[in-house]
Amino acid sequence: MAMSKTNIQAIHDVLIKDMQERLFNDYKVMRKNNPQVTDEDYDNALSIMVNEILHTNNMKDVNELLCEYCDLFTSYDELTVPTIDGTLNYIISLLINQCGTTIPANLVPNEYDMK
Repeated sequence: MAMSKTNIQAIHDVLIKDMQERLFNDYKVMRKNNPQVTDEDYDNALSIMVNEILHTNNMKDVNELLCEYCDLFTSYDELTVPTIDGTLNYIISLLINQCGTTIPANLVPNEYDMK
């Protein structure tokens, strides 16, 4: 299903912001453990990731991207992100957070809703 340019741009914006933060945190840990990791390594990885995000055109593309970067998702709740349902929930939560609102507890899916 094709998405409108406005919708995909909004998804790109929130994805870049969130994934950049995740990548930065990952590089801080890597740099702490391996002093040979440089700022240039981070810059290159970030450029590649942003380019890949900007080339997503639908939720299938976004899901494939998140599967590729699944190592940036570490908490238990985030482990479902590489699934189709997890990708949709992740994107929706990013968009809602950008709007400055929170998701009511009764609307937050839990692991049993996915079965």
